[in-house]
Amino acid sequence: MQPLNMIVIEILKSLYYILPAYCANGAPVIFGGGKPLDFGKKFLDGKPIFGSHKTVRGFISGLMVGTFVGLIQWVFGANLYHLKVSVPLGFALSLGAMTGDLLGSFIKRRLDLKPGAPLPIIDQMSFVIVALAFGSLIEPPTPTEVIIILLLTGLLHLLTNRIAYHLRIKRTPW
Repeated sequence: MQPLNMIVIEILKSLYYILPAYCANGAPVIFGGGKPLDFGKKFLDGKPIFGSHKTVRGFISGLMVGTFVGLIQWVFGANLYHLKVSVPLGFALSLGAMTGDLLGSFIKRRLDLKPGAPLPIIDQMSFVIVALAFGSLIEPPTPTEVIIILLLTGLLHLLTNRIAYHLRIKRTPW
């Protein structure tokens, strides 16, 4: 197989692996709203735990969408190229993505940043790093897949957020 074909296949396998986390991370933008996940409670420092933009409906929708994507992958693609897919993996990646996003919000509140304010690296990577950690408990990605996922996540995060902003789905382009 030619080197370029091998690179393209590795990129596609990596994206396929992390797809439930990507979908889980995007779902709250579409399906979120409602009661804050932290119920308006404050942390020890007197600041919101996560803030009003992290909601019960958003968290649950992220879990449901990501797990559903894992189910679809399992039903339609489990035997293609020996891809790592399963419903438990989809759930683990989704739970990791949602937990990582909450961790990012928790850090931003500690830094006195308002919901929606940018915090480079944390905004782009917290969800995917925790998703990879949770997913590794079910089916670890290869080191090559991890590198590809981390490199592409930053670019894809910026691109999808800009698109969502221009479609008026998000209030900020980051």
